[in-house]
Amino acid sequence: MSILTLAKALNSGLHDSLADDPKVVLMGEDIGTLGGVFRITDGLKSEFGADRVVDTPLAESGIVGTAIGLAMRGYRPCVEIQFDGFHAPAFDQIVSQLARYRSRVGGAWSLPVTVRIPFGGGIGSPEHHSESPEAFYTGVPGLKVVACASPDDAYWMLRQAIASPDPVIFFEPKRRYYARGPVSEVASLEMGRAKVIRPGSDATVLAYGPMVQTCVEAADAAAEEGTSLEVIDLRSLAPLDMATIEASVRRTTRCVVVHEAPKSGALGAEIAARLAEDLYYVMEAPVLRVAGWDIPYPPSRAEANHLPDVDRVLDAVDRSLAF
Repeated sequence: MSILTLAKALNSGLHDSLADDPKVVLMGEDIGTLGGVFRITDGLKSEFGADRVVDTPLAESGIVGTAIGLAMRGYRPCVEIQFDGFHAPAFDQIVSQLARYRSRVGGAWSLPVTVRIPFGGGIGSPEHHSESPEAFYTGVPGLKVVACASPDDAYWMLRQAIASPDPVIFFEPKRRYYARGPVSEVASLEMGRAKVIRPGSDATVLAYGPMVQTCVEAADAAAEEGTSLEVIDLRSLAPLDMATIEASVRRTTRCVVVHEAPKSGALGAEIAARLAEDLYYVMEAPVLRVAGWDIPYPPSRAEANHLPDVDRVLDAVDRSLAF
């Protein structure tokens, strides 16, 4: 078992995928010589060469379109969208082509393309560099959508995503890139499974990506006041692991969903609707959501007031317990 930063775990996952399969190819803006704007691909071009770690033009549609062509020829491209807000130019390629291809050809072929997207705020950057665009993709049939929150998941989920026969949108919490943690020798879970990070009995708190650590901190604070929170890292956003979620909520009877994305139309609404359909007579309180405000991402000096924090999570827990 190694102790790595989340960024280094991603780098190691890319390295081992390249080493294990000569058909794996990395593509993105500045990922080769520079090693990526966050240095996630640092050193990979020098080891594997410019034919497998490819610096591309600043053209996200072209990056994903080229990856689709490579996948049709038997390669396994893993592409980097440099910042979350830059996903939009590639959106048509991802939704109209990448997600639909297996269905379009009646299952005869698939497109094993991984699209890495650093996402979320908390790094003092402006709009287009601090977005949470996951809801654009979680409702698209044909895509798997995942978000890592720990170095162990960063390594193993990225390996699993690249090995997947179908396209995967892989979200990385950029403000957690330098958080350290263990990376195990063997994957503990399949890519589509949620993980109970902290067991509890009074309420279930669901989170993913950068908000997992915030919710663990909230659970620590709640424990000092005698409240036991169960924190679950969703890990897979599409498909959702509803079996793990519902098993927890059946025990605690209360649920709070936390994410950075604006509340309206986001993943928390989908989870709340499913729980209301399936566990209406089990829950003792409505599902509450803690999210970013329904505004364009604010200037960096105001982002602390935009992003969910421990106090906002605890306030939602208190309101849930008050029902």
